[in-house]
Amino acid sequence: MLIDDVKEILITQEEITRRCKELGAQISSDYKDSCPVIIGLLKGSVPFMAELIKYIDIDCRLEFMDVSSYSGTESNGDVRIVKDIDCSIKDLDVLIVEDIVDTGKTLAKVKELLYSKDARSVKVCSLLDKPDRRIVDIEAEYVGFTIPNKFVIGFGLDFNQKYRNLPYVGVLKEECYK
Repeated sequence: MLIDDVKEILITQEEITRRCKELGAQISSDYKDSCPVIIGLLKGSVPFMAELIKYIDIDCRLEFMDVSSYSGTESNGDVRIVKDIDCSIKDLDVLIVEDIVDTGKTLAKVKELLYSKDARSVKVCSLLDKPDRRIVDIEAEYVGFTIPNKFVIGFGLDFNQKYRNLPYVGVLKEECYK
């Protein structure tokens, strides 16, 4: 069972739901005069984005990008756009939904790309923020939870494509990835 590989639960499903309600209310207020394009970064953002948009009470458009920079437990530094968005964002407000801000390399590259497509604004909403690992000076405008430098799984976060479907954020036992 997947739960057998979890060392500890950092953030419960109930805490995630409560925080998504708060973030959704704030985003709705901040974008009340706009129709933002909300871009989920595949695959990790899917559970968070699905929960978050339930509480965004304004008109918005949904898009997805598939961006890759990880191999195993480490970012390899090579940020690749596997799938780009399918619409024009010229003169539109964009909100990137991400599972975790770690080194910052991926988000910096994605923001640069979206601004090159003439987005009016580009902001970030991330379920998790891990500032101890930051390499690039970038911050999310909306953060669910700030976490310590531990290898986390669940609620979209994976290790080699496993554990994404856990309904909480947990710490993976070291013996599972060493």
